[in-house]
Amino acid sequence: MEIDFLGVGWTSPVKLDENGQIQMASYEDVVRQSIMMILNTATGERVMRPNFGCGIHDKIFAPNNATTVGEIIADVQNALVEWEPRIQVLSVEEVPDSTQPNVILIQVTYQILTTNSVNNLVYPFYLM
Repeated sequence: MEIDFLGVGWTSPVKLDENGQIQMASYEDVVRQSIMMILNTATGERVMRPNFGCGIHDKIFAPNNATTVGEIIADVQNALVEWEPRIQVLSVEEVPDSTQPNVILIQVTYQILTTNSVNNLVYPFYLM
């Protein structure tokens, strides 16, 4: 079955289910959790895989302006293309939010290749 390519694995973060067993995630949930893991991991953070992750964390002290937003969008796009082969990134864009001046909301729209389903998620990136 094509959907098996998406995989089944431990949830991220790891949790226990009601029986005390490690909770599992499957298929499209695994892909979403993988995307979040990529975005939450700073490049160089993993000792055995130093290139894994997303470069947005280098911009935590950058000013909230168009240049920073453009760099963050490019970092997210590049990281997802490199590290998540189960998706095609359709768009990465900023979602305006005037109520939180130090937060950049990044909307990622992606298509899961084996099922052709289109999903999106909004990732909050906090500037200091």
